[in-house]
Amino acid sequence: MNKSSPPEPRRTLTLRDVSEASGVSEMTVSRVLRNRGDVSESTRERVLAAAKKLGYVPNKIAGALASQRVNLVAVIIPSLSNLVFPEVLTGISQELEETGLQPVVGVTNYSPEREETVLYEMLSWRPSGVIIAGLEHTAAARAMLENAGIPIVEIMDVDGDAVDSVVGISHRRAGLEMARAILKAGYRRIAFLGTKMPDDHRARKRMEGFEAGLAEAGLALEDREFYSGGSALLKGREMTEAILARSPDLDFLYYSNDMIGAGGLLYCLEKGIDVPGRLGLAGFNNVDLLDGLPVRLATMDACRHEIGARAAAIIAGRSETGLIGGERVELTPTIQPGDTIRRG
Repeated sequence: MNKSSPPEPRRTLTLRDVSEASGVSEMTVSRVLRNRGDVSESTRERVLAAAKKLGYVPNKIAGALASQRVNLVAVIIPSLSNLVFPEVLTGISQELEETGLQPVVGVTNYSPEREETVLYEMLSWRPSGVIIAGLEHTAAARAMLENAGIPIVEIMDVDGDAVDSVVGISHRRAGLEMARAILKAGYRRIAFLGTKMPDDHRARKRMEGFEAGLAEAGLALEDREFYSGGSALLKGREMTEAILARSPDLDFLYYSNDMIGAGGLLYCLEKGIDVPGRLGLAGFNNVDLLDGLPVRLATMDACRHEIGARAAAIIAGRSETGLIGGERVELTPTIQPGDTIRRG
């Protein structure tokens, strides 16, 4: 953890900042941002461009509360259908109990533009803090986060530059460690199956770490199979069938998450494929779903509940380090070998 001195508190942006940046009066800025009054289109565009570049968000509770803050914590996540995030939310909710703070959730569907919109709306209500998944944001979203003047905690990932505080795991290291475990078990013809990468940065980093681990042994991925959309058992079955038809000599399949991995496992069991002798399998996340499978899929615990709890503790001022801002908490996931990797 970072034990350096805390950074200076960030000042919340005001109408005056937008006025100075756009070269028009504060009253005109207010009219534009409230969509009121007669303002020329060129002036409107200049004001909106300046506000977006600065990361300014209007205050919807101005004048309504003396504190200018509400006891809400904005929690912005990419999905509710992904089994990972409900557990993160549970950790957040439990940690915030009896603090007077209430989490409010926004969902982005892995869209950077949607994240920008959700963040803008949530910040306009002046929450007491923001917990947001991932480190990659649009320039406008990052500007809003940097100038919000409240605690910001980016979660799930530590491979990158944080706006303020960050709590998560290294996905590159997670992929690297899984590759080493697979190679130690004797597998050599290995493929990766996962979501398309443009917006799922954590899956991309795991694949990069995985490939780096293979490169240590002078190997490379034999094949890849990608999909778009949410995780599902059916997609896992379809992807597994497709890649084995294309590359029948593969001896290991590494899935970007447990849901498609479980689908792949069920396909192998149905087809009578010897797992883990003929073909090894592994997923990621260690979701509870695995407990109901006839064979335990190898996976890696992503520390989901603890990530949520530690992030909420920072927002609530109950961090273990006592730091106010600028905290970095890297948790260490562990491999659960299950029954789908050969034992040495």
